[in-house]
Amino acid sequence: MKIALFGGTFDPVHHGHLAVARAAAEKFGLGRVYLVPADLPPHKQKRKLTDFQHRFAMLALATADDPRLVPSLLDAHTGQPNYSISTVRRLKSTLKKSDKLYFLIGIDAFMDIRTWRQPEELLAEVEFIVVSRPGYSLADVGQALPESLRPPELSTMRRRQANGTIVSMGATVHLLGEVKERVSSTQIRAAAARSVKQLSRYVPPLVAEYIRKENLYVGSSAQTNSAGAAKMLSSQEGRHHSHAGRSHKNG
Repeated sequence: MKIALFGGTFDPVHHGHLAVARAAAEKFGLGRVYLVPADLPPHKQKRKLTDFQHRFAMLALATADDPRLVPSLLDAHTGQPNYSISTVRRLKSTLKKSDKLYFLIGIDAFMDIRTWRQPEELLAEVEFIVVSRPGYSLADVGQALPESLRPPELSTMRRRQANGTIVSMGATVHLLGEVKERVSSTQIRAAAARSVKQLSRYVPPLVAEYIRKENLYVGSSAQTNSAGAAKMLSSQEGRHHSHAGRSHKNG
């Protein structure tokens, strides 16, 4: 089976996250996409996130109607920062030899991959699916790779190529064209103070009801509780202050 690991703070999970997961599943024939909320994202340790149990509960509600999308406790309560290299290796240890694992991430986060923990080793462990956005190309993906892994043909790559695959020195990175579903934390906070109907424009209806029931992202707690909501995928760590889709810093 083809499987993807999609990490992030998911604070909260929103339509943008789900659109990315489904687009990747369609394009690459994924049987499972594990959505992995980080308990201790390294680059956000000084920022208060919504409690892990709330973020996981919202993921469970958001993915209930799609058997390909599976909320995962892989990074729950590990007691240490959730670095991607460790998460990938833990997941791979549970898979069958016939399974193929991908790492799903947004382009903004991937551009910082050189600053992650053990980036060369991570790129050797798993193929990446990078979700693009306007202004980025396959050449930008190649430029973001650690110098030791950059393809020799980088200088001749077309700057406007919006999808494709780079295979270089054991690393494989696929660029997935832009997924046109954008949600911001500002929109979610504003809608949370209004109604479930308004909130459902940005998050699944069951998640909207949960947010209202638990009084999340409203009032004085809005800025702290929804710290990571907006940026797509961000699953990743990137720099110490990264906005990546996966909730880690330095890989």
